[in-house]
Amino acid sequence: MNSDVPKDTGAGAETATATTPFDWIGGEDRVHALTERFYDLMDLEPGYAELRAAHGSDLVQARQKLFWFLCGWLGGPDHYQSRFGHPRLRMRHMPFSIGIQERDQWVACMDQAMGETGVPDALRARLKESFMGTADWMRNKGTP
Repeated sequence: MNSDVPKDTGAGAETATATTPFDWIGGEDRVHALTERFYDLMDLEPGYAELRAAHGSDLVQARQKLFWFLCGWLGGPDHYQSRFGHPRLRMRHMPFSIGIQERDQWVACMDQAMGETGVPDALRARLKESFMGTADWMRNKGTP
């Protein structure tokens, strides 16, 4: 599991049997639902227009790759790494212009998707913090 992913502390009833964020979120089906909602929101919400524009016309590959990545990042099966090797997130995103606006839209869209797919509030808050740190690190335009 990625060291940046919040670890389950066992606090609260919903975490009694969860050993990883992947388990806590509900496994592959729930990660898939989260990923699908994230990209659906990107298509639907005008507030994510710049983020959507950065993804090109077809989201099929992006949906699949994010799902594979999130499974492993959350402590589940390492689908992404088994197919593509180390994620090298920053390197793979260098061709895209990522500034504060794109970062903030990505995190807001993911947070909305987490809320709408029922990610437990405590996990949602911890994941949002981790997503913001990673998204900020991915910025390649504007003030560092």
